[in-house]
Amino acid sequence: MSTMKRFALTFTTIAAVLALAGSTPTAHAQEVEVQGPLAGAPAVVGLRIYRAMRFQVQLHAAMTLQDEFSRTILPGGQLMFHPTDWLGIGVWGGFGLSIDSSTTDQIAKIGQTSSVNVLSLPNRNLFTEQLGRIQWMAAPQVSFIPLRGKLGIFEKLFVDTDFYVFGGVAFVGLKERADVDDTQYNACAGNGTNLPNAITCFSSTITRGQSSRVAIAPTFGAGLSLYLADFLSMSIEWRGMPFAWNTSGTDESGAAQGDFPDKRIDSADHLPHFNHMLTLGFGFYLPTEPKVSSVED
Repeated sequence: MSTMKRFALTFTTIAAVLALAGSTPTAHAQEVEVQGPLAGAPAVVGLRIYRAMRFQVQLHAAMTLQDEFSRTILPGGQLMFHPTDWLGIGVWGGFGLSIDSSTTDQIAKIGQTSSVNVLSLPNRNLFTEQLGRIQWMAAPQVSFIPLRGKLGIFEKLFVDTDFYVFGGVAFVGLKERADVDDTQYNACAGNGTNLPNAITCFSSTITRGQSSRVAIAPTFGAGLSLYLADFLSMSIEWRGMPFAWNTSGTDESGAAQGDFPDKRIDSADHLPHFNHMLTLGFGFYLPTEPKVSSVED
């Protein structure tokens, strides 16, 4: 076959393919209309609607994580109302119980007092009394429940479950070392005439001084609820609260850049911390019977 004939045959084939493709009708998706007894029926019938138009009263215990010097256990509760099955409005709170970390125990046992800045660690035996601690916390918040289903345990036991996220504003009651500077140390030292007793004097009168304040911070997190009964659930959640505070009660910064140590402990020594915790809670719902979806819903 000559080159010209092969070219003509190829061109004719391509043209035929393009013409066929151009004449093929475009496929369009169309809605399938269900007729008979299932027409207009919801995707799920007999679904337990655990949250809609119900109050949730929860008792919980939270524990802070990755603390440097003092871990906090917060027993408390939560009160929440759910206008719909996917939205909740309420308040979370707890009171703090402190447990010193192993780092704190080691400092109190073998820590060295500072010869450069006596404000930082004037007496290792009293170190635990100058630590920052969480005393209480209250957080108005909104919950959003985007997912729900069943959780299978060993393919034998199935529990109704939902996943939720939340956000709000946290009011955190803190107890920190009170503001202090080296004026008190100089007074204890008698302006240099009584240096051997200066640290002992300063430690007994100043180190123990603490003050309380309220830190305001955003709070957010996510959790999982397992419904053990129509009126009872168990929840596991993570919560974050970024705010600045002085966890060690030591001289950590200066008011001006490069001004450290400034021989002063005040708000300039509040360092940013990403505080977070885990919470285990048991929630009780009122009314005790959830709504169950039907064909009419």
